[in-house]
Amino acid sequence: MSPTTVSASPQKSTTVRSFRVPRAVRWAFAAGGWLMPGTTLRRASRLFATPLAHSHRRAWEADVSDCRVGQVESGGRTLTTYTWGDPAAQPWVLFTHGWSSFGLRCRPWVEPLRQAGYAVVSFDLPGHGRNEPAQTNLVECAGAVAAVARWHGPAAAVLAHSMGGGAAALAIRDGGLQAGRAVLVAPAADVLAAGHRFGRMVGLREPLVERMFRQFERQLGVPVASLSVHAYLPRFGMPALVVHDLEDDEVPWEEGERYARLWPGARLLSTRGLGHHRIAGDPEVIAAALRFLRGEPVGERVVSSPNLPFGIA
Repeated sequence: MSPTTVSASPQKSTTVRSFRVPRAVRWAFAAGGWLMPGTTLRRASRLFATPLAHSHRRAWEADVSDCRVGQVESGGRTLTTYTWGDPAAQPWVLFTHGWSSFGLRCRPWVEPLRQAGYAVVSFDLPGHGRNEPAQTNLVECAGAVAAVARWHGPAAAVLAHSMGGGAAALAIRDGGLQAGRAVLVAPAADVLAAGHRFGRMVGLREPLVERMFRQFERQLGVPVASLSVHAYLPRFGMPALVVHDLEDDEVPWEEGERYARLWPGARLLSTRGLGHHRIAGDPEVIAAALRFLRGEPVGERVVSSPNLPFGIA
């Protein structure tokens, strides 16, 4: 379905769904939360931090004959990279995939970007794709984005989908990623909200979700709230385009709207009917992003205030 710019009063679904979880799993977490809260919390934390196995299977099944496969070290882990063109001689675009996805998810973008004169660099986030299976987190993923970016130098643009948007934004905040422009497709904005969605999905009680995040804070050494984009996006300066579907069933459209509202000068392009995954490879979304990379106005400028929660400039 074609992208449609959002109106001042967008009509959208308020139902947010996610992966279908077997009833037995939900029952186990619900019952375990009362009977064995410690064990249940450990299992939930492990599940929340572990990419799904299909990330690896799909990455190994994907054709790599048209790209150079390489490696970059990040935080003691080896990351698999994929390169089209020559980032040393051409402006290059860094692609960052989402949770339980893989770097070759960028394939629909490669040929259009190459025809536009860009080299393309993608990679598998820690614990994903062709990398060694492992638990990971947003901070580690942001470090991986920075490691790949430092290998090639400043990028013409960063293109990120879903959780990859949060990782790219965090890498920009910390200075590890320099890019002329940013295109964020269905970006996740709020780690805490993602954790509560996960809790509802698997049947984990809210108090245990809160305990899970307190554990993560001790492991990471930073408040989890500081990783949510509202804490730092207003300091950003590069032009940005946010593309999000009004019927996204995994990351609510409101999170993309938050990026566009808080990122100075960013623009929002809303679609309908593409959901969370098809939007990442939709030809019209790709065409709109390429127009944005050429400097053309795409989408709308979102503004807000306490008395105007949402509006179009």
